[in-house]
Amino acid sequence: MTLKTKEELVPELRQAMIDIYDTAKKECNYNPTRFLEMLHKKGSLETVKYLIHTNKVSSGFTKLWECGRLDLSVEAVILEMPYCTLFSEAELDIAKKRLTEYNYYKAA
Repeated sequence: MTLKTKEELVPELRQAMIDIYDTAKKECNYNPTRFLEMLHKKGSLETVKYLIHTNKVSSGFTKLWECGRLDLSVEAVILEMPYCTLFSEAELDIAKKRLTEYNYYKAA
């Protein structure tokens, strides 16, 4: 299996972010308009990095946790292949820690 380049993965990450927006809207009755605005203004990679590097969880993360759908969080998505290749170990560790704190991701 050949790994995709960053240039190939970024548009796929954007689509994954649009998909979680759509699913959150349908399944959690949550309309994350600010998230969508950020995607359009900053792009997918910068939006995810911004959300990962905040000191506290976003209101969207909290809404997804309340809905039992942290699988729709940017933190969960970036831990999966192939998206994890776009982020540093430090960023992936932040995502793992955050998800572990909310009992979604079990520490190894």
